[in-house]
Amino acid sequence: MGRRHVLLGDFLLEQGLITKEDLRKALKYQKETGKLLGRCFIELGILDEKTLIKALSEQMGVQYVSLKKYKADPKVIKLIPEDFARAHKVFPLFKIGRRLTVGMVNPLDVITIDQLRQMTGMEIEPVVCHEQDIEEAIDLHYKGSDRFKEAMESFKEDTEEEGVLDERSLRRQAEEGPVVKLVNLVLSQAIKEGASDIHIQPREKSLSIRYRIDGVLHEVFSPPKSMQLPIASRIKILANLNIAETRLPQDGRFRFGIDNKVVDFRVSTLPTAFGENIVLRLLDTSRAILGFPDLGMNDKMIEDFRSILHKPYGIILVTGPTGSGKSTTLYAALRELDTPEKNIITLEDPIEYHLDTIRQSQVNPKIGMTFANGLRAILRQDPDIIMVGEIRDLETAEIAIKAALTGHLVLSTLHTNDAAGAVTRLLDMGLEPFLVASAVQGVLAQRLVRRICPYCVQEYEPDKKLVRIVAGFEDYNGETRFLRGKGCSRCKNTGYKGRIGIYELLIMDDNLRELVNKRASATEIAHAARKAGMKSMIMDGLEKVEKGITTIEEVFRVTQV
Repeated sequence: MGRRHVLLGDFLLEQGLITKEDLRKALKYQKETGKLLGRCFIELGILDEKTLIKALSEQMGVQYVSLKKYKADPKVIKLIPEDFARAHKVFPLFKIGRRLTVGMVNPLDVITIDQLRQMTGMEIEPVVCHEQDIEEAIDLHYKGSDRFKEAMESFKEDTEEEGVLDERSLRRQAEEGPVVKLVNLVLSQAIKEGASDIHIQPREKSLSIRYRIDGVLHEVFSPPKSMQLPIASRIKILANLNIAETRLPQDGRFRFGIDNKVVDFRVSTLPTAFGENIVLRLLDTSRAILGFPDLGMNDKMIEDFRSILHKPYGIILVTGPTGSGKSTTLYAALRELDTPEKNIITLEDPIEYHLDTIRQSQVNPKIGMTFANGLRAILRQDPDIIMVGEIRDLETAEIAIKAALTGHLVLSTLHTNDAAGAVTRLLDMGLEPFLVASAVQGVLAQRLVRRICPYCVQEYEPDKKLVRIVAGFEDYNGETRFLRGKGCSRCKNTGYKGRIGIYELLIMDDNLRELVNKRASATEIAHAARKAGMKSMIMDGLEKVEKGITTIEEVFRVTQV
């Protein structure tokens, strides 16, 4: 067992699983990201997790333990603090006498093992576990709600005698321990739970804090009304907003780090009858950009989408409501198009992912850097491909269309319900039909549906009305086996865990261009596109129902059937 003291990189070199160049790349990547070395090998594609775990288990004599159905002992859990467990990717399993067995991503990490020994006063027996299993076990067994209660108690003890607070008192309190601790906990817990937004909502006699997870809001806890102003003030200080201004809306942003991860927060305040409503949008710029299969596109759609992506010029639109994953799809497209011989420039609001080899610019209307002005400037930068975050007005639309017709490939988004609606929206903005017909190569419409939780999936009989609606679709075969999540602690009793996209892709052809020139309605364009082979978004969703990926209720919820 003495060989555990070998460094992970040296061990993998010794086993012939990596080269010295692989190790150099991984160490450089680790320095840039702060991630564990094993995770760096996996993310760089040098090793897969299965190979890494097998090597550690077989060569080092370290047992592999699956945590999928593991039932933890609450007394053992208390031996290792949650913050340490998350930071070092470890999870306490069981103890026998003075020996504690701990699940680790890297059982060669002698420094962490020594820290655990000092922390617990026990001998540590490491076993190797999947990183995701450890993260999910921590989420499942460590109770974040208890930490909220503790933070509120310390706040109450510190502030119950304060009375009415003036601006100076608010600023002082917002920078003191209890408020800082509570707000940091709200932010860090949102990151850990994969929330996309935090809502801090004032009520008449209380305050509600909710997270949007997988597109749905969940109440986290409800602090007393006395905490409202200090919490709001703390967030305003972080976002560099005017702490004294409560009558006008304000917007700002800040960065917050946890577990070697830095997340951007966009902050929006809105005066309401019971105080300021605050919404924070989380933007994890360190997330890996997904490929088309990961987004939920099937092979046929990927092939068709790539066929228009690799056109030398034209405009490609991605449509859907706010929060439907449009930006994620555009970034996947940029990754597909990014080659050394192409000059790609983006204009975004805000920049959600940072891409080393692509020039990215952010709009700032306060100083005149609008989408229209920024797009004009980009055209003077000799671009091959341009990504415009959103077409919001006629001026931006005209410049984008002009760029598409003069040898540039333009990617952008619109807020429309379906693919055909994007074409008519451009006409409604005031663009000439012949320009739209000539420039638009295709439109991808999308929504996000929640995935069935894999830990509590079961077969069920849906509402007969829904089944009749499904049976009315032309491609339905009548043999769908309906699945849903029963609800468990891993999915917070929702029956869902994670999300996936459903899509429809309209590719312009001569017939559709003729309809656009005639100013045909969106209904006529959609009908013609389906006759030409376009699969509707709801049919893509029902295919995912048939495969047991999502539920019929979820598809109908986002498609408004």
